[in-house]
Amino acid sequence: TVDNLGRAQVSSSLWPVKPPGGQFTTGRSGEAEVIATENYSRYESHVAVLEAVDTAAAAQAYRRLYPLLQQSYEDLGYPGKYFNDRLVAVIDLLLATPEPPGALRVRLPEFGADLKPERPWVLYEYADPALQQLSAGQRILLRMGPDNLRRVKTRLREIRAEVATRPAS
Repeated sequence: TVDNLGRAQVSSSLWPVKPPGGQFTTGRSGEAEVIATENYSRYESHVAVLEAVDTAAAAQAYRRLYPLLQQSYEDLGYPGKYFNDRLVAVIDLLLATPEPPGALRVRLPEFGADLKPERPWVLYEYADPALQQLSAGQRILLRMGPDNLRRVKTRLREIRAEVATRPAS
């Protein structure tokens, strides 16, 4: 999951938590279709859980479990690479998520005549190519809304401080 958050796509089967309830919604801002502000509340319980976690205790558990995480990471095809390095790199990438002002414009991708998705709202993409080119994790953070994004970034900074400054044993 950590590795995939830093990549262009992430499979929903690798998400560490259940997706938020409700349906993704859009609204209008002038002529543009944008993420509806009501959509952001869908993520509030996830952010609240993240904020409720004792960061120091979680980091202690991480350090205790690190040998298993490292072995699993190597087993996934990264021999000689360190999981902690990837974790810190992905946290840094998520922290670099831009915080664009205003509503985020979205659009449905073009569908061919032979493709008619039953749930097209799951396929929205950002209208701004620079935002659409961000990693899967960064695009998820943007979809959460500006307040939730800032709250998650605050917690990510705390987590990074714990895992990047204390060596895993």
